[in-house]
Amino acid sequence: MNILKLIGREEEIFEKDILTYENELSAIVSSSSFLVIGGAGSIGQSVVKEIFKRNPCKLHVVDISENNMVELVRDLRSSYGYIAGDFQTFALDIGSIEYDAFIKADGKYDYVLNLSALKHVRSEKDPFTLMRMIDVNVFNTEKTLQQSIENGTKKYFCVSTDKAANPVNMMGASKRIMEMYLMRKSQQIKISTARFANVAFSDGSLLHGFNQRILKKQPIVAPNDIKRYFVTPKESGELCLMSCLFGENRDIFFPKLSENLHLISFADIAVKYLAEIGYEPHLCESEQEARNSVEDLIAQKKWPCLFTSSDTTGEKDFEEFFTDNEVLDMERFENLGVIKNEVNFDQNRLENFTAKIAQMKVDKTWSKDEVVTLFHNMIPNFGHKETGKYLDSKM
Repeated sequence: MNILKLIGREEEIFEKDILTYENELSAIVSSSSFLVIGGAGSIGQSVVKEIFKRNPCKLHVVDISENNMVELVRDLRSSYGYIAGDFQTFALDIGSIEYDAFIKADGKYDYVLNLSALKHVRSEKDPFTLMRMIDVNVFNTEKTLQQSIENGTKKYFCVSTDKAANPVNMMGASKRIMEMYLMRKSQQIKISTARFANVAFSDGSLLHGFNQRILKKQPIVAPNDIKRYFVTPKESGELCLMSCLFGENRDIFFPKLSENLHLISFADIAVKYLAEIGYEPHLCESEQEARNSVEDLIAQKKWPCLFTSSDTTGEKDFEEFFTDNEVLDMERFENLGVIKNEVNFDQNRLENFTAKIAQMKVDKTWSKDEVVTLFHNMIPNFGHKETGKYLDSKM
């Protein structure tokens, strides 16, 4: 299936930049060692492929998902075969003692790329998953950063999100707070990061859900009032690698907006997707109608679709990669923009946030409202949108 066609594009957006820097990219990768954390997720796998195919000296991949790791290795072997360097995968939770022992046993990497994240807006629906999101997105980043400093790592890269620019949900805000912790550590190690659009058909995404609904002969449901920017999995890997290898300290890379990267609604993609596999969308008025009409419609080469307006918590009305007060370099690359940052963080706020979260864990009790208040203390203009409705209450 042609992902570019489904998201309304004809060409890859970073192709010119990759071609321009390919010799330098290959030279750096082939003479360097890499640790990719969260390397079996959708973005992680794409990053691992970009590194692997350029023959690194050492490439270690860590991820909590044993099954995804198996698929990653099968995919690499089937696509690229083998490399002369040290390639190994480890099914580990980076918050665990086992991971700490793994780092203690070696831990020597030129580049550490952290792709692990709780990325779903729906993760803020309850206070317990919300706390895990803070742990993964903020404190595991802080922990692996410190380990990288102690082991003499040249550069630490991690993924942020477009939702960190003027955040309206807890996921985006957690990544914005993560960026603040990165700023503090950037005095001790070179760091860079990336904000980018939705990765088309990444695991757990709505578009990946289209695949599952087709396989299971279930209705396709999508919002018709939300438009998003999309990059392909390959483009997400290229963006991360370019930021990691070519980003200066505290740089945030993002895709330039152009006619090649344009907004498209989930409903429009659903229509293109169905046409690609030979079906016509049939618009339903309710979930029940959509569920009940599956068999009859499929027999007519039609597919039940429910396209509705969005009313769930944390959905941003529009996407942005940078804010008005951020300094940009739009000249260095063809289709990559760079946010240039000076050291800027509030030590007291960071210490207060760390202490308050730690106390909540000791007490083993906290509410979502308490956490939201903490987030507001960290991000005074945090525009959290609480509607009382969450994606788990929908098909």
